[in-house]
Amino acid sequence: MSDERADEAGQVRYDQARYVDDGQYEPLLSEKDQTRVEIGGDGSDSPLPDDLTRDSLELPELSEPELARHYTRLSQMVYGIDSGPYPLGSCTMKYNPKFTEDVAALPGGAVHPDRSETSVQGTLELMYRLQDYLGRIGGMDAVTLQPPAGAAGEFVGIRVAAAYHEYNGEGHRDEVIVPESAHGTNFASAALGGYDVVSLPSDDDGRVDLEALEAALGENTAALMLTNPNTLGLFERDIEEIAEMVHDVGGLLYYDGANLNALLGRARPGDMGFDVMHYNVHKTFATPHGGGGPGAGPVGVVEELAPFLPAPRVRRDGASKSEPGYELFEPEHTIGKVHGFYGNWLVLVKAFAYIARLGDEGLADASAKAVLNANYLASRIEYDVPYEPFHHEFVASAGEQDAADVAKRMLDYGVHPPTTKWPEIVPEALMTEPTEVESKATLDQLAAAFDAVAAEDEATLEAAPERTAARRIDQTSAARSPRLSWQALADDGESESE
Repeated sequence: MSDERADEAGQVRYDQARYVDDGQYEPLLSEKDQTRVEIGGDGSDSPLPDDLTRDSLELPELSEPELARHYTRLSQMVYGIDSGPYPLGSCTMKYNPKFTEDVAALPGGAVHPDRSETSVQGTLELMYRLQDYLGRIGGMDAVTLQPPAGAAGEFVGIRVAAAYHEYNGEGHRDEVIVPESAHGTNFASAALGGYDVVSLPSDDDGRVDLEALEAALGENTAALMLTNPNTLGLFERDIEEIAEMVHDVGGLLYYDGANLNALLGRARPGDMGFDVMHYNVHKTFATPHGGGGPGAGPVGVVEELAPFLPAPRVRRDGASKSEPGYELFEPEHTIGKVHGFYGNWLVLVKAFAYIARLGDEGLADASAKAVLNANYLASRIEYDVPYEPFHHEFVASAGEQDAADVAKRMLDYGVHPPTTKWPEIVPEALMTEPTEVESKATLDQLAAAFDAVAAEDEATLEAAPERTAARRIDQTSAARSPRLSWQALADDGESESE
């Protein structure tokens, strides 16, 4: 079982659950018991055609306790946001409150996507209200809920911008400007949208270099993609001037919503001059994050861009105010559909529940605590933080240590490490975002882990992690030659990497 112990200096040492049998990890269900129950029959009594029936069926012979223990063991070998703090900078890995799961599990949420509009008025009303919530939070005039992830939202925003320019007879605009410290998906989304990417350097204080921006802007500029606060946690103080510069050449200003967590209830991208933005509901509104599961990346736009949003959107159908009705409609110059049906419905339900429960005061309190927690944690650690004043996240430097080694060693202290090696403007970067959900006690635990690792020698760091279910792996080989099946590992006769 996982076990935490405090050493004499007060740091938490951590033992993660680790199940190994004959050199192999917890085996697959099919490997646990080779006994099979065979169900045979000639299918003569089946009403189905012969090509849809089988002569026999093999089922694993495993009891309920065996199944329950198998999955429990696997869960104990995994570190997640329910296990402890997860300060991955820029990813905003905040704890997901379980009441949103309860709301999504209500019987009314089980709506077949092919049902008629008149029979799902409650569903459409929730979507309409969520569009309104997000629009007011971001300062946007219209919102689509279709994109199934933040990166998909970026791509939709870029396609909307392209459609807008094309409609206005300015299809020659073929460049999108992206700061060098931007999220990698910004570069990818712009390129996937058919644009040439112009990289923008930062100035000495880590913000947009206005002279470089002026040099990059021109008649071919379609958009500038910007995150504010940026990836160093710094607010772009010249954002109004930046917006004016972009608009003066006919370009659009795109807001990457990754760091909206720092602004909730305090500032709105629309008021800063942004024309289009995406919302990462998993980062900002506590829907589940990562793991390859469903997500949502709604996109908001100013009024001029609303006719180009994906179809369908939701609106009131003109019924009386005492009995409002809702309907789906297709914007006049829509870029088309970008996801099946209405989007990832139950993820959107969770975002709606989170916003509705917190309200205006709760959202503002969340951003205040996110900023407070980041600044408190940074003040407690020994590593240097070269850029400030920051907001919800900060980027420390590991100095002479290898940031990747620091991250692996932090696992031994029962905390997930921060994002490492990025942004490259900070050498050996440790990009840290504790989020608003962590208590002072947890922040102190994180600080103790940082400081314990900062004091350790190179040999200790290079051997880490020592107390996790899996030890250090060959990351290069894993990335370049991934084994995508469990059997491939077994066939090679290999065991865990030590």
